[in-house]
Amino acid sequence: MAVEVYLNSKLVGTIDNPIEFVQRIKEERRKGSVTNNLNVYYKERANEIQLESSKGRARRPLIIVKDGIPLLTEKHIKQLEKNEISWSDLVKQGIIEYLDAAEEENSLIAFFESELTPEHTHLEITPLAMLGYCTSLVPYGNFNQSTRLNAGSKNQKQALGFYASNFSVRMDMDVNLLHYPQMPIVNTIMHDISDYNKHPAGQNIIVAIMSYKGYNMEDAIILNKGSIERGFGRSTYYRPSIAEELRYAGGLIDQVCIPDKDVKGYKTEKDYRFLEDDGIIYPEAKVREGDVVIGKTSPPRFLSSMEEYSLASSTRRESSINLKHGEEGIIDFVLVTENEEGNKLIQVRVRDERVPEIGDKFTSRHGQKGIVGLIVPQSDMPFSAHGIVPDLIFSPHGIPSRMTIAHLIEMVAGKVGALAGRYINGTTFDAEPEERLRKELLSLGFRESGMETLYNGQTGEQYNAKIYIGNMYYLKLKHMVANKLHSRARGPIQLLTRQPTEGRAKEGGLRLGEMEKDTFVAHGASLLLKERFDSDKTVVPVCESCGIIAIKDNYKNKSYCTVCGENVEVNEIEISYAFKLMLDEFKSLGVYPKLQLESKY
Repeated sequence: MAVEVYLNSKLVGTIDNPIEFVQRIKEERRKGSVTNNLNVYYKERANEIQLESSKGRARRPLIIVKDGIPLLTEKHIKQLEKNEISWSDLVKQGIIEYLDAAEEENSLIAFFESELTPEHTHLEITPLAMLGYCTSLVPYGNFNQSTRLNAGSKNQKQALGFYASNFSVRMDMDVNLLHYPQMPIVNTIMHDISDYNKHPAGQNIIVAIMSYKGYNMEDAIILNKGSIERGFGRSTYYRPSIAEELRYAGGLIDQVCIPDKDVKGYKTEKDYRFLEDDGIIYPEAKVREGDVVIGKTSPPRFLSSMEEYSLASSTRRESSINLKHGEEGIIDFVLVTENEEGNKLIQVRVRDERVPEIGDKFTSRHGQKGIVGLIVPQSDMPFSAHGIVPDLIFSPHGIPSRMTIAHLIEMVAGKVGALAGRYINGTTFDAEPEERLRKELLSLGFRESGMETLYNGQTGEQYNAKIYIGNMYYLKLKHMVANKLHSRARGPIQLLTRQPTEGRAKEGGLRLGEMEKDTFVAHGASLLLKERFDSDKTVVPVCESCGIIAIKDNYKNKSYCTVCGENVEVNEIEISYAFKLMLDEFKSLGVYPKLQLESKY
């Protein structure tokens, strides 16, 4: 029976012996006489062969297996180690080939060499190859639920660490630097391959899994104040401010200087107190929000005719760079240079030391992220018979539903590593087995289960339950409460709707929507809505006869309607400005929005 052959989804012909045909194509590809980019898939049920050489396919390398024996031999591995051959040579020799998702359907792939049978067609180079870079840094990853492994990978990208060794001369937008980063005790093969010790992003700490007065409910964690004072989780936050002398039409130019008092928009002398004679702040100045960092004046915005150019010098406007709402710190570095156009460019970097506080986010490498719920003095923390005090207390409720067993294994492994003074290999699918770690822990004089008797730090009493405690690698994430803290009473409003601006940087308000309104009502606090829902309260005159918004003439102290004239009753009502705006938009569409007024009483 004829089998249809498709090349990149186009029918190119039919053949009678599909299995031989597919085998021949694979052999030719491995020899190199057909392009390496071709993949073939025999769909037996549909009775068709799909050949693919198009772009955008995910393909992955596998070792070819013949009669249950992989083509990659010890000889090849030795040659690779001596740099006599490279990866591309293995592909050219037909030892390794790339498969796409379709061709994989016709293959039987073994995870490990020990599993090979004569039916197998390919062997994985390493099971770790299924994971990306950050995911392969998670130790014992094969003991985690897949969702949490993804979360653990994502969290490592947000961790603070030593991001670049030349950070002191770089001007990067809001970056963080961890002060005492460490290499993890429990690491993977990827930590060595990626030179992780050149850019570590976490610290090895002692973690106890227990509840403590309910302050670590719902993914919260508890920190030891003593650990923070000894440097745990300390970091610095850097943020630059940038100003340049722009050139405008007619030869006018911005000027970096301390603005004169006659400049339009002059702030106050207090705001300019840190500026030196050149208009730029000096290093190590302690600044807060609103303080001017770079003084600058610009020419007036709108110059209509040539004769105004002569007046331009006296009517300059203030355009200084000041610290935004919610920012503070110390001036770390001042850079004066030129941009591509040859204009003067000034960059001023502010640094702010961040000590862990309630609301900061920490995580292990297994997606077990948590917010600091309480910082406990060291004297009140639980302690073991050896006098070991945990740096962090993790809630036991985060484990059963999330199934991050690697989180528990890492604690035992870290404990063994710390006591034996060695690094533990926790590579996914190829780690030191847990049984061996438990035996070693027993030989070091501890319980093999990882449990210990802990004592209440406040009363000295022994806890009834044994507590699971061990060493672990914890990361501080860039989500710090200092960057997110936000409140407002009064402040700037939008021009169009007269409602508060949006966003923390613009000193915006927090929107209270219909669902939030429901919670107030449910709590019996519905009178709060009177205050909450009048952020854009406005008083408008309304004509009683036609129901259209009238006009109030404050000079003549009288109101009149644009439709009905002057001799008509006009009453003032309180409405939201957003509603008034909607009525105006209806009018622009030709819709007649008639307001029918009734007495309140």
